[in-house]
Amino acid sequence: MLQRQTQTAAFWRDQFEVTSDDLDFLYNLLLDAQSPKTLKELAIALIQEYLRRENARIESELSKGTVYLPREHYEVGQRLVFPALDFALGEVVDIRTGQNPEHGEFEVIKVRFPDNGTTREFAASLKTPHRLNQSNGDQLLSQETLLSPEEIYALYQEDIEDSILYALEEGERSDEFVEVDGNWLLADMLAEVHIGHLNIAEAMIEVQGEPLSAEQLLAEIELDDNVSHAMQIISLEHALSKDERFDPVRRGDQRLWFLKRLEPPEVVQIPLVLQPTSVRYNRALLSVELLQLEWELDDEWGESSLSSELPSIVPNTTLTLTYPHRRCGTLPLNGRTRSFFPAGNEGRSLVTLIDGRWGTHYTGWVVHNGRYVAGLAKWMDDHALPVGAFITLERTSNPDEIVVDYRTRRSKREWARIASVDPETQRLVFEMNKVPVACEYDEYLIVAEQDPEAIDALRQQLHQANVDLATIVDQIVPELTKLSPQGTVHAKTVYSAVNILRRCPPGPIFYQLIANRKFQDMGGGFFSLA
Repeated sequence: MLQRQTQTAAFWRDQFEVTSDDLDFLYNLLLDAQSPKTLKELAIALIQEYLRRENARIESELSKGTVYLPREHYEVGQRLVFPALDFALGEVVDIRTGQNPEHGEFEVIKVRFPDNGTTREFAASLKTPHRLNQSNGDQLLSQETLLSPEEIYALYQEDIEDSILYALEEGERSDEFVEVDGNWLLADMLAEVHIGHLNIAEAMIEVQGEPLSAEQLLAEIELDDNVSHAMQIISLEHALSKDERFDPVRRGDQRLWFLKRLEPPEVVQIPLVLQPTSVRYNRALLSVELLQLEWELDDEWGESSLSSELPSIVPNTTLTLTYPHRRCGTLPLNGRTRSFFPAGNEGRSLVTLIDGRWGTHYTGWVVHNGRYVAGLAKWMDDHALPVGAFITLERTSNPDEIVVDYRTRRSKREWARIASVDPETQRLVFEMNKVPVACEYDEYLIVAEQDPEAIDALRQQLHQANVDLATIVDQIVPELTKLSPQGTVHAKTVYSAVNILRRCPPGPIFYQLIANRKFQDMGGGFFSLA
């Protein structure tokens, strides 16, 4: 039976490669459309073209002769097409009577194939069933049993898109195609945007002090009137994306442009204190008790079941402020908070954060790849929130506005672990001291610091020296046990303290407590020196 190439996994996964003819097709497709198309639209259109070419070839080959079917009678000199032999064309040169009791009376035709000079024999006038009798020329062109372009795309999307992207981005004709915000168009379709236009855009954004859309920027930027307004927007966005001064951000479904130099430092680059450590460990050794603590902490880089749940639509939620986020004025995108903010894996989105006490509005920057929301440093300072504070988020009628608050209480001085750097040993040490607290907090997580610059320097030093997590835990636990009359420390406290120097989710830290023979599990989440 004929096997169409376009209907096989082997073709799309191993053989498909965008050719010059394919690029001509895509070029003309975009030229005729005079509008951008997504990669998916280009892929499906190209698959459709492959199906058309395949049908055209089949029609051409079938027109050269009669389709061979074992049940038919043929004459000497008749030209036959054999679809099962890749549409080989042959001529009947002899006919004889077949001899096989199983098939009764039939004929054997001798066919010469002029392309290679060979001859072969085939059954004809066959009365018994044969699989080649199940199709004829019309059935070969039938679309009913074939995969559609959309179905082919769904099955082999990654392989097809990789091949197309390579041709569009790195091929010999890559300069003819342009990608703007996930859409492809021809470079010739763009309006000219020169440095003067970009300087005007920079000035407009700086004066406004907030991100602006390409539509807003075009109010002062004059591009070629012969180019449609929609294409002018695309042209300006393409030019902005190529200029290092500008940064694309999203507010809802709208794409906006801002100046990198005006963005908070923690938005432009993920601070070291928020960069997670990747550590291999045997998770199976963690006790149910420790796994429960991990679930409670719900670290955005952790492996607790809460972090893997589908986004919820609860009206409000509560999270605990950890040291890295207090240091940077950020909130984590974890299992409890993720659904309150725009989704994404790359780039940044804008939201408005509203102080639940004073009503002050703050610009929140959702840094998707860093899994945090920046922009609350002033809010945390104004309310003197400590590490360990319980923070609440509440939805509003506007999905891009979130109320941020904390659980208030009468201010009083509470005992807290104060971290500092020992100048002689260059290690982190702790002492207990009282600090004013006016909110509810987790007593196991609360820590403060005496000299943030010295701690930052130690963190950087440990990072550059590539000091491993086990060493950091081994140094910090004895310091923490000194603070307790019982000589114990809670696992959550170790997690909080370690994260002063190394951003790490609870799992690997808890594992170090279990694996290190210097430490003894006392139950209830507490550990002591063995």
